[in-house]
Amino acid sequence: MSAHLVPESGIRLPLRERIPARTAVAAARLLILLPPRHIRRVLNLLRHGARPADFEDALTARTAVVSVSTRCAGEGCLQRSLATVILCRMSGRWPQWRAGVRTQPLRAHAWVETGGVPVGEPYPAHYFRVLLRGPECRPTAPEGEATADPAHTKG
Repeated sequence: MSAHLVPESGIRLPLRERIPARTAVAAARLLILLPPRHIRRVLNLLRHGARPADFEDALTARTAVVSVSTRCAGEGCLQRSLATVILCRMSGRWPQWRAGVRTQPLRAHAWVETGGVPVGEPYPAHYFRVLLRGPECRPTAPEGEATADPAHTKG
């Protein structure tokens, strides 16, 4: 485990960064009250129009979230992961959201990853068995370029 991958709470953000982070944390607090299928539905709606987040985008959002919320900095992994996704989306980016379990020892966890790499987590990839996957972000083509849509190709 690399120490630089796990952000620490206690970072004091400038006000212009605290407000969006607190907004994302509050929205995530409401979202965790929903059943998993409704969480996925909301995430599916939110991801439209976003570009894939890179590791630094997601780590910056996660760091902001844990700096404004003791719950997210502690054991609130579901709220932390959803707040991270929401904060990334507020800047037009979309990381991959995951929730899973481990049986030995029994533990549930939710996290954010980019390119299959967990962001800011002390656990390596594949430590948890993924049970829920948030909707993936499909890269959009730059303006003026057409994307190949398999449903509309002639063959």
